[in-house]
Amino acid sequence: MNQSDLNQTTTATPVDELIKSLCATIPDYPKPGVSFKDLTPVFADGAAFGAVVDALVGPFQGQFDAVAGVEARGFLLAAAAAYATGTGVITVRKAGKLPREVFSEDYALEYGTATLELHTTDLAPGSRVLILDDVLATGGTLGAAARLFERCGIHVAGIGVVMELDELGGRTALTGHNVRSLLRV
Repeated sequence: MNQSDLNQTTTATPVDELIKSLCATIPDYPKPGVSFKDLTPVFADGAAFGAVVDALVGPFQGQFDAVAGVEARGFLLAAAAAYATGTGVITVRKAGKLPREVFSEDYALEYGTATLELHTTDLAPGSRVLILDDVLATGGTLGAAARLFERCGIHVAGIGVVMELDELGGRTALTGHNVRSLLRV
């Protein structure tokens, strides 16, 4: 199967074209000079959302035991992907949001640090996980999520994102991982 086959929906519209056609660009949001890429219209369109989920999980089919979503929009993708593949869904949350014992991983932000957490009992060591999120920007958040699972003895089968912002170089933070981006801008 070639790359173009992976990007086809049932209507023969490539998934990257669907994303481009539905994604809204908001100038000067959240601050002047930033062009925010809003993927919520993609998620709101049932056919497009289904095509996105299928394209994200397809290359990794049979290689994972659970799908992890990174807070917050990653939850949408992970839940749909887990349902579609009959696997479990795992939430990777910001610090202080999970009620039981957690593993934590700090990562750098533009100004400061943040922490991601995962319940210690969500997946057994030796399990395989597919990590999904909406956007790959600097790679800080997804890199922290991958390190968190690896520290727990869980194999990261792959990382999938709807959109990758090439100019921010986030893929370099994920070196050594199989990364699938549906649209690179």
